[in-house]
Amino acid sequence: MNKKLARILRTNAALYILCLAAFTVAAIWVDPVLATAEAAVTVIVFIVSRRRSRRTQQSVRQYLERVTGGMDSARSSNLLYTPLPMVVFDARTDEVVWGNDGFLQLTERKDGVFESRIDAVIPGFDKRWLLEGKRESPKLVSWNHRLYRVFGSIGRSGDEGDDEEMATTYWMDVTESEQMRTTLEMTRPVVAILMVDNYEELMKACPESKRSAVLAALEEKLNTWAADSGGLLLGYDRDRYLFLFEEKSYSGYAEDRFSVLESVREVVAGEGVAATLSIGVGRDADTFESLFKNASLALEMALSRGGDQAVVKDRMNFEFYGGRAKTAEKRTKVKSRVMANALGELIEDARQVYVMGHRYADMDSLGAAAGICCIARKRGKRVQIVLDAENNAVHPMLQRLQEQEEYNGVFISGGDAFLRVQPGTLLVVVDTNRPESVESEALLETCNRVAVIDHHRRGTSYIEKMALNYHEPYASSASELVTEILQYLVEPTDLLRVEAEALLAGIVLDTKNFTNRTGGRTFEAAAYLRRVGADTQDVQRIFQSDLTSMISRYDIIRRAELYREDIAVAALDDEYDRVTAAKAADELLTLKGVQASFVLYRKGDGVYISARSLGDVNVQVIMESMGGGGNSTGAAAELPESTVEDTKVKLLSCIDTYFET
Repeated sequence: MNKKLARILRTNAALYILCLAAFTVAAIWVDPVLATAEAAVTVIVFIVSRRRSRRTQQSVRQYLERVTGGMDSARSSNLLYTPLPMVVFDARTDEVVWGNDGFLQLTERKDGVFESRIDAVIPGFDKRWLLEGKRESPKLVSWNHRLYRVFGSIGRSGDEGDDEEMATTYWMDVTESEQMRTTLEMTRPVVAILMVDNYEELMKACPESKRSAVLAALEEKLNTWAADSGGLLLGYDRDRYLFLFEEKSYSGYAEDRFSVLESVREVVAGEGVAATLSIGVGRDADTFESLFKNASLALEMALSRGGDQAVVKDRMNFEFYGGRAKTAEKRTKVKSRVMANALGELIEDARQVYVMGHRYADMDSLGAAAGICCIARKRGKRVQIVLDAENNAVHPMLQRLQEQEEYNGVFISGGDAFLRVQPGTLLVVVDTNRPESVESEALLETCNRVAVIDHHRRGTSYIEKMALNYHEPYASSASELVTEILQYLVEPTDLLRVEAEALLAGIVLDTKNFTNRTGGRTFEAAAYLRRVGADTQDVQRIFQSDLTSMISRYDIIRRAELYREDIAVAALDDEYDRVTAAKAADELLTLKGVQASFVLYRKGDGVYISARSLGDVNVQVIMESMGGGGNSTGAAAELPESTVEDTKVKLLSCIDTYFET
C-alpha cells in the first residue's frame, strides 16, 4: 500500500524542479553568479517539496490506518478500493491529498488533481456540512453534468497534538435514479373538481331556449383551459366537472392563478348574470380515493369562503387562488330551518351546554352567545358562556346581562369551564371557526360534541370535529345567523329584551350601522329583534366612547399615510385599545378616495393589525397572508414577537402582492 500511496501522491513539483535545473544549466554560459543562485533555489525547492511530499504521504497513511484500524485485511481492502469514487482533502486548506482511481476518472483530468483545492476540482462544492459533523450532504452535488449524493466525515490524520484534519468523501452517482424520481413526480395524477357555483342563478336568468347555448359556451371555456394539459375533463353532474391531469401541468395552472376563474365570467346569461366557478384541487396523495377526497375538501373550503375561487389541498396544507371579487348572497331559509332543528336536537340531548366565542369578545360574539343561551333556557338546559370577564370589548352589555336574574352564574372563565366539563357536554362555538382563536382551546379539545355558528371566511386552520357546522360567509354577522335560528326554536316572549339588544348590537357592529355586508336577510333579522323589544337608542348608547378614547382614535387618524393612493396605513409604535384601533380603521374609510385601511399598533411583545375595506379590496386575503383572517370588509391579524416597523414592511409587501397577482 505504501508504494501505491507514494505513486498516487506524487506531485507536480518534479516538473518544476526540472525546469529550474534547465534554467540553471542555461545560465552557466551567461552569468555564473546567476547560475549559482538558481542552483541554490533549485536545491531548496527540491528539499522543501520532498519533505512536504513525505509529510503528506505520512499524514494520509496514518489517517487511512486510523480509518481501517481494527479491520481485517479483506474489510480494509474493500474500504480503500471501494468501487465508489473516494477523495481525501485537508479540511483546513481544502487541498486534495488523495483520491482513488474511481474519483480520478470522474475528474476528467490526467494530472494536477493533487495539491489542488477541492472547489477547483469540483466547482461549487460546499464543505460546511462536513464541518457541522453531518455524514451526508444535504443537497445533491452537480458535477460534469451528473448528480451525486455525497457521504463523508472528518478525522484527524496523526497522533494526539496534530491538528491536521482530513475529510473523506464518497461519491454516489444518482443521476439516473433522480431522473426517474423526477419523471415519477411530474407524472403523478392530480384530481380537480370544477363547480359552477351560481348554476341556479344562470338558469333562471335566461330563457329555457338559450340555456343550452349558455352551457355550451361555459364548457368551451373549460375545454380551452384544460386542453394544453392532455388531461381528462368530463361532467358528472349538471353543475360539476371532474378534471384529471398530471403534476407537470399543475405549476402552469398555479402560475396563472387558475385563469379559468376569470374567463368563465365572460359567459353571461340573459339578465346580465355572469357565471362563476369554484375549483377544488387534490394533489400529493397516494391513491385516487385520497386525491378525490382532498379535491372535495378543497371545493368545500372554496364554497365556504364565498366561491368564485380555487383551493388546492395537498397532504398538509391549503392554498388559495382568487376569491377577491364581491360575492352575491346565496342563502336560503330552508338551510336556516334545518340548522335550527339540528341545533335544537343537540341541545335537547346534551347534559350541559357551553357557549364560547373568540378571545377578546366583541358585541357580535356576545350577542350570538346570548341568543344560544335563550334557546338552551327554553329547553331547560343548564348553559354557561365562556368569556374572559376582564379582557373583552363588551363591558357595558356584559354588565347589563349580569344584572338579569336569568344570567346569574352564567358567565365562566375558560379554565373553570375546562375543570367542570362533563361527558355529554355540548360546546357551541360562535363568531369564529379557527381553533386557535377561541376563548379556551383546552375546552374545545375536551368536548366531543361541538357546534359551530360563524360567518367568517374559512382559513387553512378550522375546527374539524363538528356535530353541526352552520357556516354562512354571506351573512353579515353571527348574531344575524343566531337570530334566524331563534325564530324557529323560541317564542318572541322567550327572548329577553337585553338579549335582543345584544343581538342587534352585534349586527350593528359588524355591518357598520347597516352600511357594510348588509343583505335583505340582515334587515329581516333586525326587524324581528325590534319587534321583540330591542331599543335602537339603547343599542346606540352601547357604542358610545369616552373623551380619552375619541382623542386616541383621532390621534391614530392624524398619523395615517396613504399608500398606492387609496390605501390608508397607520403604523403606531404605541399601545392602543383594540376597540379604539378598530374604530379608527373604520373612520379612515370615510376619507375621500380611501378604499381600505390598516391600523398597526403594538400590544405587549407583538403587533396587532385592524383592517377594514369598503368592499373593492378584500382585506381578508391580505390578512390571511399575514396569519390572520376575517371577511372581505373586516379582518385582523396578530404577529407575536414582531416590531411595528417590520410588520409594516411585511404588510406593504402583502398589499403589493395582492394587487400585482
